[in-house]
Amino acid sequence: MPECPELHLAGRFINGACGALVFAGGVERSPVGRGPEVPFRCEAYSISAVARGKELRLTLSALDAAAGPPPQDLVFRFGMSGSFRLCPAAELPRHAHLRFLTRESPPRALCFVDPRRFGSWRLGDAWQAERGPCVISEYQAFRENVLKNLDDRAFDKPICEALLNQKYFNGIGNYLRAEILYRLKIPPFEKARTVLEALKEQEMRKKDPSLTLSKKVKLRQENPDLLELCHTVPKEVIAAELLDPEHTDNYAAFKDWLQCYLVPGMSSLRDRNGRTIWFQGQPGPMAPKGQRPRKTPRKKSPQVKADPEAPSPKVTPRAAKQRRKAAVKPLKSEVKEEEREEEEEEADGPRKGRARGRRKVTAAPALPEVPLSVRRSCRTSARRGKGAAPDV
Repeated sequence: MPECPELHLAGRFINGACGALVFAGGVERSPVGRGPEVPFRCEAYSISAVARGKELRLTLSALDAAAGPPPQDLVFRFGMSGSFRLCPAAELPRHAHLRFLTRESPPRALCFVDPRRFGSWRLGDAWQAERGPCVISEYQAFRENVLKNLDDRAFDKPICEALLNQKYFNGIGNYLRAEILYRLKIPPFEKARTVLEALKEQEMRKKDPSLTLSKKVKLRQENPDLLELCHTVPKEVIAAELLDPEHTDNYAAFKDWLQCYLVPGMSSLRDRNGRTIWFQGQPGPMAPKGQRPRKTPRKKSPQVKADPEAPSPKVTPRAAKQRRKAAVKPLKSEVKEEEREEEEEEADGPRKGRARGRRKVTAAPALPEVPLSVRRSCRTSARRGKGAAPDV
């Protein structure tokens, strides 16, 4: 899930939390980390970070540049669950695949944590070559890169799929594309070139020399286009710190900020890459054939808690068996097999072979029949307490 806002917030967190810290020793790597060993060791070094799109670069720099090793750069991709945390070295979180230890006592550790292990890192300072300019930090270059390459076959696809192409939209991911298209009321399966070519005309109007600077700014604020929202919508997340690593409990605020993605009542379809896009209204002319938009279910009303003083209902053996079956959720084949067995038991009584392995019960010997008059006298004497019943 991490998209450009999360990467930029991670970089801000590292620079803020680690700017005054001194790190020492080597870099620890877990055996299952998806990245190489880091051949950097120093008695005193600092860590700084910078983000670009969906990548983040760490720079390890010796405090004594003359005596220490040369700076070491690492470029990270967060995958689906990557993040950075600063914690006591004695209390490392699970899935901390790369660890940088401080020189203080007791030491702390800056950890790259990735539970799902889709994230990775590589040595060097080079950004991924096939990624375009960042939608946040390189907005003008990003805009020009898109508009001058509209003849690329990438824009033959639906706009929702083109927005995930990191060659042109470096930093945009699944939740951002849904929010951007929803705000502009653009069907997600409209052809990308059709949507973006209209921006060239808007670009010319905004560059009209007769317009003053204030009018140009007002025009852009009142009529933002898709490329502008690719820049401003991620900045909303950053400004509000909705996904700040230092405040991991503010996910509720992020959900409140969302207007379309996973919002109850919105429709969804899978694009040709298997990614789900949320939207409102018609999907557009390039929607996949054979799919029907699905509505995101609305929240269920809270259930009324049972009265603790109320007596619990009596559970019969048959009801208990049904509850156990529902809790385990067996396979359909197993359900059909059990249903068939129950039907046969109801129709024919106990099935043969069910008593196999059980202890055989021997019938008690029959007692001789007692005359009716004697049985009545026994009961009468027992009630009155006049003595034991006479032997028969």
